[in-house]
Amino acid sequence: MTLFKQLNDYRLTTAEIIYHLPDYPDLLQSFIWQELDLSPDFPVLTSFLEFWEKNIEGKMHSVAITNTEIIKPAEMQHYQTSFELH
Repeated sequence: MTLFKQLNDYRLTTAEIIYHLPDYPDLLQSFIWQELDLSPDFPVLTSFLEFWEKNIEGKMHSVAITNTEIIKPAEMQHYQTSFELH
């Protein structure tokens, strides 16, 4: 299944969820979530956030999302440098 997702433009998506602690709502806690997901709609993350709202007591404060391609061209840089050995 992972190979299928990688070949169909799924990207490694990371979300940092900042939420209020249930017993101490003035305190914030961070939760890191990571999964293969489709950008820009993020259906897997959206499903997880809906699950969170229904089942987790900690109210979400904010969500920061980043993603990157899993399969991409090699990143190479050519440097014109010479070395002398003495």
